[in-house]
Amino acid sequence: MVLSVTADKAVSTKGRNTLEGKVQVHGPGTGCLGSIAERLVIGPLLGFATACVVALHWRKLVDRAQKEELVAELKTAFNETTSVVVTHYSGLSVAEMTDLRARMREAGAQFRVTKNRLTKLALDGTKCDPLAQFFAGPTAIAYSDDPIAAAKVTVEFAKDNEKLIVLGGMMDETELDSAGIVALAKMPSLDVLRGMIIGVISAPATKVAGVLQAPAGQVARVIGAYGASETA
Repeated sequence: MVLSVTADKAVSTKGRNTLEGKVQVHGPGTGCLGSIAERLVIGPLLGFATACVVALHWRKLVDRAQKEELVAELKTAFNETTSVVVTHYSGLSVAEMTDLRARMREAGAQFRVTKNRLTKLALDGTKCDPLAQFFAGPTAIAYSDDPIAAAKVTVEFAKDNEKLIVLGGMMDETELDSAGIVALAKMPSLDVLRGMIIGVISAPATKVAGVLQAPAGQVARVIGAYGASETA
């Protein structure tokens, strides 16, 4: 069965402009319905349809503006933060996500679920552009100005919850795989590093000598991390 509506002419009734038309029904067994070719006032229907089109268009404009704003925010984060960690979070409950975000805030980091297409747009042209390879599936990012904070909270949370998977990340302009993020998380935070440096400076000469005799790699990591934080 096919229902068709046709408009014949415009009619003005009590100051309201409407359209007159006909309803026709075609198809097997619809002979008795074919006589329904009656006058139909379809103006209100057309007005409703127009309103729907306008509303949909407005919604698209709003969505586009929101997406552009999100891309701009992410681009700023990728350019300006020191450390970024990319994760898969499939299966995390609302309570677990809330707990993770709270831990991040306490450490001075942020955690946010991302839309892959928009995130790839935001990555383009930034120092974190190599991370685009990780954005497939249910992804989320952790980032912080502290070079250690985002990695440390992410890795510690993932130890107790296998549904959070570390994929990789960046520290400044250095790309890190998942093992690199784990190694980064094991380093002391900036506050701890500052305390260590102050402790060394104020310690007796015998303790200073002991630090200087430590493996060169360990000393270099401590001094290098502290120097990088002061430069930032």
